[in-house]
Amino acid sequence: METKDLYKVLGVSREASQDEIRRSYRKLARANHPDANPDDPGAENRFKEIQHAYEVLSNPEKKREYDEGPRSFFNQGGPRSRTRTAGFSDVSDLFEGFGSFGDVFGNAVRSGTAATRGKDIRVSVNLKFKDALSGVTTRVGVPVEEGCGQCRGTGAAPGTSPKTCPECGGRGTKSRDQGFFALSEPCSRCGGDGRIVETPCNQCGGAGRVQRNRQITVKIPAGAKDGMRIRVPGRGHAGERGGPAGDLYVVTRVQEHPVFKRRGDDFVVGVPVSFVEAALGTEIQVPRPEGGTVRLRLPSGTQNGKQFKVRGAGAPKPRTEKRGDLIVRVSVVVPRKLKKREREILEALAEERDEDVRADLFREVGEVGT
Repeated sequence: METKDLYKVLGVSREASQDEIRRSYRKLARANHPDANPDDPGAENRFKEIQHAYEVLSNPEKKREYDEGPRSFFNQGGPRSRTRTAGFSDVSDLFEGFGSFGDVFGNAVRSGTAATRGKDIRVSVNLKFKDALSGVTTRVGVPVEEGCGQCRGTGAAPGTSPKTCPECGGRGTKSRDQGFFALSEPCSRCGGDGRIVETPCNQCGGAGRVQRNRQITVKIPAGAKDGMRIRVPGRGHAGERGGPAGDLYVVTRVQEHPVFKRRGDDFVVGVPVSFVEAALGTEIQVPRPEGGTVRLRLPSGTQNGKQFKVRGAGAPKPRTEKRGDLIVRVSVVVPRKLKKREREILEALAEERDEDVRADLFREVGEVGT
């Protein structure tokens, strides 16, 4: 008679605690579950071995007897029940916290008769540039499902009430044989609701819910960005069977400005300056996003494309008293035509300076070529 070391089956030492045994069992059971390995014919046998090892080692009395003298437990009956997993109330506990695979089992065994939170709603609101910058209170149209006022959300005509589903007895689920396990699935008669509406409400057609267009007031904070989400709690679709309503999410769509370009909480603006201003240095007026101007000092010798930062002149940071910055990018304007006197002055300047502004360029090219 074949005897296997149950500690080796679970991959734990003989000194392992019950928590260690349980964690190892969960890990191995998930990896070797037949439904997770449909193309592996040996998965079911491995799973039975793992399950049996856990049934023994998780029971203090059986573990003591096994430690005193290992016997071949594998030939003494196997699993006691096809509908239960060792040490767990149902299959969903075994796969708890493991993404979509756990969700499949969890959804299959849970009844659909519990209170359910309503779904969230997402709508967009178009904002002018200045409204987004300064903040505005506006109203948005929202198509929302609400509980039917005529039947009070039951779906049954006034004077009647829903009946318990005779197919599932009100549980909302029915057992389905799945080989090694008997899993539960939503009842096909009541759709998992556990109730049957024999006389539907003529207002909602038995759904218990009606759709209406509501005008919801929403406060847009100052400095709202394009794509910003604003949550309005409890203004989504109504819950089912007494569950809470979902939330409303308002997504802002902000009109672009032809001059100011947003970069986070900062604004970037291109400002033209004459080549004389750039060469000599001066103080200029720069427009602000919300209107008005701010003064900016240009140093002498300012180069084309040079950026200057005006702190606190950018967008308000939502729900704070702080602001971003205004980034000023200088663009040096060269005159297309010169008057005779202007040309004479510039020619005199060129003669006076007698500089080769491309000398460094050719020197670097020459260095690369050597």
